[in-house]
Amino acid sequence: MKLVDVNFNLAKMVARSALLTATDERGNVNTMTVSWGGTGILWGREVCFVFVRPERYTFGFCERGESMSLSFFGDKRKDTLSLCGTKSGRDVDKFKACDLKYTLNEGACVFEDAEVTLILKKLYADDLKKDAFVSSVAEPFYKNGGYHRMYICEIKDILV
Repeated sequence: MKLVDVNFNLAKMVARSALLTATDERGNVNTMTVSWGGTGILWGREVCFVFVRPERYTFGFCERGESMSLSFFGDKRKDTLSLCGTKSGRDVDKFKACDLKYTLNEGACVFEDAEVTLILKKLYADDLKKDAFVSSVAEPFYKNGGYHRMYICEIKDILV
């Protein structure tokens, strides 16, 4: 299924939180809760963009691998989204703690009970830079530094 065929609002879904799961070059996976991102058309491709701070354990997986997934659970799995947003994969096996069952699809993690999963392939990555902001709207989010890296990914598939 392609993005243009989907009749739900992805922007509203991202705002309600999702799991971003990255797969490294060895097939290891890690997941984290995200609530920033979006979708659109860039370079003639349907894309998704997500943001990850370098301090996050998932960041290394995003850097080392080519594939990611963005999984939406609707109103279920609130406890999972909370745990995956507050605990680090360095310290906790999130998959075991949350009983997250998954398979790999084109190198990307697909959770059994996700309502919608975007299968993503990295196209571009760059760090947000303090001197590039043309507005003060983001200042409250970066009082202690830690600027996010933006990943632009091609949407390879949408599983509903």
